[in-house]
Amino acid sequence: MVYEKAPAKINLTLDILHKRKDGFHEVEMIMTSIDLSDRLFFEVLTKDVIIVDSENRYVPNDHRNLAYQAAKVFKKQCGIRSGVKIDIDKNIPVAAGLAGGSSDAAATIRGLNRLFSTGLSNEQMEKMAEQIGSDVPYCIQGGTQLAKGRGEVLTPLPPLPACYVVLAKPKIGVSTKEVYGKVDLNNMIHPNNELAIKALEDQDFQAVCDQMVNVLEPITMNMHKEISPIKEQMDNADADGVLMSGSGPTVYAIVKQQSKAERIYNSLKGFCEEVYVVHSLR
Repeated sequence: MVYEKAPAKINLTLDILHKRKDGFHEVEMIMTSIDLSDRLFFEVLTKDVIIVDSENRYVPNDHRNLAYQAAKVFKKQCGIRSGVKIDIDKNIPVAAGLAGGSSDAAATIRGLNRLFSTGLSNEQMEKMAEQIGSDVPYCIQGGTQLAKGRGEVLTPLPPLPACYVVLAKPKIGVSTKEVYGKVDLNNMIHPNNELAIKALEDQDFQAVCDQMVNVLEPITMNMHKEISPIKEQMDNADADGVLMSGSGPTVYAIVKQQSKAERIYNSLKGFCEEVYVVHSLR
């Protein structure tokens, strides 16, 4: 049996540059890993099947599951005829903008690479990951990275300075496709990724906070009125930086002091059932 952790991510920035000919949007975003993780366990089966097992009722156990899709792609490309069982211990909220499914898929590629001793490089695994989803290549290595293209053109960056991350997910799911469908390229405030990267290079925590912008945030907030009160509550609790992650609906606050993180956490328990305090990953 092989075990892999699948960390969640948050977006420090998310920008959309234009609509591509293939129908996808050209993005430019900075993502960083946090220590809220799913845990995946892999074992070889003699019968040529893929079995996904999770006790979370919101996690599909068939072809809709990105870990299942990753296993199917891996087996086909590597010529693996044995089956595999994937147990997913789910801790990352589902449909939350935290790349939980994408991280599970990436962990599956890494895990099966070890389980079957196929010796794929990170670059080869990232190439495989492109077939599954836009965030999956990033999740192969995680950390802090600039992602361009559909999300598959990656540049490693210095880590987010050590801090606490408070996450709050309202009791709704968000359709990424629906959010992107409402993008108006002529009416958005873009992040300055160059300044955000410089802030990371200087390890200037406050400067990183000052550059946190997500162009999808106003769209998702307009679609789901439950999100704005969470962000306002975090701002009122004096968080150093507050932003919605991905296409939402999760909003996160980053802070330096543990006492402030705990205060924000306690203030949010009335707003949300799913509230977490975690660390940034370096």
